Amino acid sequence: MQMDFALTATQTRRYGEILAEVQKRLTDDAASAENKWRHAAELGLTGLCVPAEYGGGGLGALDTALCLEAFGRGCPDTGLVFAVSAHLLAGAVPIRDFGSPDLQRDLLPGLATGELIAANAITEDDAGSDVSRLAVTARHDGDAYVIDGDKSFVSNGPLADLMVTYAATDPDGGFLGISAFVAPAELDGLSAGEPFEKMGLAGCSASRVRFRDCRVPQRYLLGAPGQGSAIFAHAMTWERACLFAAYIGMMDDQLERCIAHARDRRQFGRPIGKFQAVSHLIAGMKQRLEGARLLLYRACWLIDEEQSGQVPATALAKVAVSEAAVANSLDAIQIFGAAGYLVPGGVERYLRDAIPARLFSGTTEIQREIIAQDVGL
Repeated sequence: MQMDFALTATQTRRYGEILAEVQKRLTDDAASAENKWRHAAELGLTGLCVPAEYGGGGLGALDTALCLEAFGRGCPDTGLVFAVSAHLLAGAVPIRDFGSPDLQRDLLPGLATGELIAANAITEDDAGSDVSRLAVTARHDGDAYVIDGDKSFVSNGPLADLMVTYAATDPDGGFLGISAFVAPAELDGLSAGEPFEKMGLAGCSASRVRFRDCRVPQRYLLGAPGQGSAIFAHAMTWERACLFAAYIGMMDDQLERCIAHARDRRQFGRPIGKFQAVSHLIAGMKQRLEGARLLLYRACWLIDEEQSGQVPATALAKVAVSEAAVANSLDAIQIFGAAGYLVPGGVERYLRDAIPARLFSGTTEIQREIIAQDVGL
């Protein structure tokens, strides 16, 4: 099998164009969340992998990841990048792949343009890693499902026009007892709580979401009853591969800043980059970044080629990227010294935004369980 590590001319051009536009339009910290979202939507970022017939970019996993990588590299608001990625990968992808044709026609155009904002509501207080035992229930009643219960840590929750949510239609059914739904935010009995105050990813608003006798019309069921766990796993495969490309971009930006600082900052009569203690930190950052990049691109390639091994490949990529993001962010603060600890310098924000990468989309520990099972343990 031929191995080609070069990007095509189209991929390189698209990456450069998105990076330039993001740097031009999405670097104003004072801009409102609404304006930032609008700019991202105008660049096509909210619909990258939505089919072209519905107004999206029609891109595969690798091309979607490359675009999100450019987005993450150029935009200092990693929370915004995360919010758009969650909307696209955990929101639009399940509708794209499991919604009825009517539902796709109704929702995908608005999701592609960003006029509709999607949230992913699966996590519960007692169902974080173990999503096979959800407390939120959905009972079939005539032409609707009645959903009851609370979801937590819902990214985009306070702003969302629709929730892709998961509920137990057979509480004793385990993996096969979960069903997936789209719940429009205006439904009676559905309400979002106040935004959480978080350590990082400030540009992504997250909250609790409450369902109280919320009647969701049957047309909003995704796939078949009991297929929810498989739908969620499919969405997470796309999210773990593509969303984490944003952190590859963030680390590219971070590394550039560290190299420039190591060249410019002088101590004891020479640039600090000439000291092995600093140069080896930067060499380690580069090694972690490039190793994570290759694992992520490979996971995306497997998705596009519909090859087996997608789940363990995305687990490997997710662990590599998230762990590299935290380690590189700690090293960046060390390289900048006291200046890296100050908020105005913008170096410490990389760490605040990197730490949650080890938690969302399945914790590092869960990913290592997937990897261990894949090797037969």
